Amino acid sequence: MSTSTHPQIDHLDLLESHAIFIIREVVAECERPVLLFSGGKDSAVLLHLAVKAFAPQKLPFPVMHVDTGHNFPEVLAYRDERVATLGLRLEVASVQEAIDQGRVPDPGPLGMRNQLQTRALLDGIEKHKFDAAFGGARRDEDKARAKERVLSFRGAFGGWDPKSQRPELWQLYQGKVNTGENLRAFPLSDWTELDVWNYIRRENVPLPSIYFAHERAVLKRDNMWLAVGEFIHPQHGEVIERHLVRFRTVGDASCTGAVRSGADTLDAIIAEISVTNVSERGATRADDRFSETAMEDRKREGYF
Repeated sequence: MSTSTHPQIDHLDLLESHAIFIIREVVAECERPVLLFSGGKDSAVLLHLAVKAFAPQKLPFPVMHVDTGHNFPEVLAYRDERVATLGLRLEVASVQEAIDQGRVPDPGPLGMRNQLQTRALLDGIEKHKFDAAFGGARRDEDKARAKERVLSFRGAFGGWDPKSQRPELWQLYQGKVNTGENLRAFPLSDWTELDVWNYIRRENVPLPSIYFAHERAVLKRDNMWLAVGEFIHPQHGEVIERHLVRFRTVGDASCTGAVRSGADTLDAIIAEISVTNVSERGATRADDRFSETAMEDRKREGYF
């Protein structure tokens, strides 16, 4: 009986291979792609895959951060470090700039800005004439994400209509961008949060430190632990406490909550995620929790 000499292909190998295939297909079809890079774990994995897809050459397109202006300092430091280390071109689409220009309403110095990202994203795409944007969205994050195709075609104003997307049978993609369209591509569509963490461990993908348990000043608001800082202050009798926490997702610091956790290593985080039954957005993003259609509404307006 003969034995195979081929290395075993596991689940993560298949996910990686498919994601790299999608990235290369989009680059072959489009003239001016960009990768959306927030500094969060999903965009960190997406960037790692994109770099792999074109190695040993440098990434042939820029990255863009849709910046709310309400950032965790650790995340901004991580973003800048990755850009410098990989020699990337960084573009910043600024929510504050859109506010200053009167293109979106000012929610005040402490107001949530996640919902204002759509205008900044569309302005950034228009300014640089990008015809395709890679995003790190996954279908298991939100029911609106679950409706999304891998290649999501948007109209002239960035709008998303889930009923008019192209079929993707047998993982065959139609990547041609017609006049007046632009494309959002989601190579991590079929990944789960646990897949992402297992891949980070396997590939040793760098992450911001806030993903790992650390002691932090926090307060409880709307059943969420928010990090006390420039954008979060006690209100109406709220009490500042110190706890071991970590963040499952990265977003606007004014509405992104932490979870109580002692998981300070990749193995501990993976063990923790393996037994949870609540998505990271559902558990820790105030802007999504207070409306069942929040994500879908934003996507229809042009958000990724």
